[in-house]
Amino acid sequence: MSITKKVTALAVGLGMAGGLAACGSSSDGDGGGSGGSKSVTLVSHNSWAVSKDVIAAFEKSSGYKVRVLEDGDAGQAVNKAVLTKDNPQGDVFFGVDNTLLSRALDNGLFQPYEAKGLDRVDAAYRTDTDHRVTPVDTGDICVNYDKAYFSEHKLTPPDSFDDLIEPEYKELLVTENAAGSSPGLGFLLGTAAEYGDDGWQDYWKKLKANGVKVVDSWEQAYNEEFSGSSGGKKAKGDRPLVVSYASSPPAEVIYADPQPATAPTGVAQGTCFRQVEYAGLLSNARNPEGGKALLDFMLSKQFQEDLPLNMFVYPVREDAAIPEAFRKFGPPAEKPRTMDPAKIADNRDQWVKSWTSLVVR
Repeated sequence: MSITKKVTALAVGLGMAGGLAACGSSSDGDGGGSGGSKSVTLVSHNSWAVSKDVIAAFEKSSGYKVRVLEDGDAGQAVNKAVLTKDNPQGDVFFGVDNTLLSRALDNGLFQPYEAKGLDRVDAAYRTDTDHRVTPVDTGDICVNYDKAYFSEHKLTPPDSFDDLIEPEYKELLVTENAAGSSPGLGFLLGTAAEYGDDGWQDYWKKLKANGVKVVDSWEQAYNEEFSGSSGGKKAKGDRPLVVSYASSPPAEVIYADPQPATAPTGVAQGTCFRQVEYAGLLSNARNPEGGKALLDFMLSKQFQEDLPLNMFVYPVREDAAIPEAFRKFGPPAEKPRTMDPAKIADNRDQWVKSWTSLVVR
């Protein structure tokens, strides 16, 4: 899940929206829904954010008014979209990532469409040869650390999964529930990629014995429990390690006033799992032509270059420019853990069930 509103939370302490929210507007006379030809409705998790002038450019060039329905965390949004696929809430769904992709595809959530500009996307992200989904952005789920804490305690920050189970890091890490949180699930998959089918549970037993704390959401972990974030400092968080994103440090710099010369948080590079987010044309979309136009636009250079400083993710388009703050404070992991989508599909639900029984109960 991208961290747009999570980034907003860094600045103003705003929590995740709980219910379904509507953004933008629909054209007069179309009833406010996606049934009218003058509007196109995007359904998303609640971290969607795009610059107003970018959306305005699409609306001017296409003639469609964009309407956005935000519906909780990524897992919640995907589940609801599956349940309503015969009568979808919109035309395009954005925010299903590689950890949940099989759930959407196996349930027939999308209809095929090959978006214009797909040839400019890194081939590594074009995993669906049937073009039911379009890759939009990518990022790395990684453990972040509070630089001040480790400096004050003269302790070297962890840099690997193995480090996290060492005694010196006891009761320092907070992570999200893998059953309901996108970064929590990504972190679980990262450990499965690292230790294999037979080793990840033993690793989590050791991590639990070392005092890992599990909370429901990224917002709670990062903005309440983590001592290194602006929100965590206000909340007097006492955990100097948190599962977040490689792009969290530049957010801490960009939204600080005054801006520091260096990021107050760092990334444990050996703990990263590569996340890819997709968008797709919903089956039974009322305005499929508008949906196709929106998908084309989401691969445009203008939209792709708008992503980093709004959703704090990396574009998938190879020729899209990257902001200097990202290159300086939040470069992508050099060797992130990855996992074949088919393997995720075969194991995800059972792994989450086992993880819940092992770690939470």
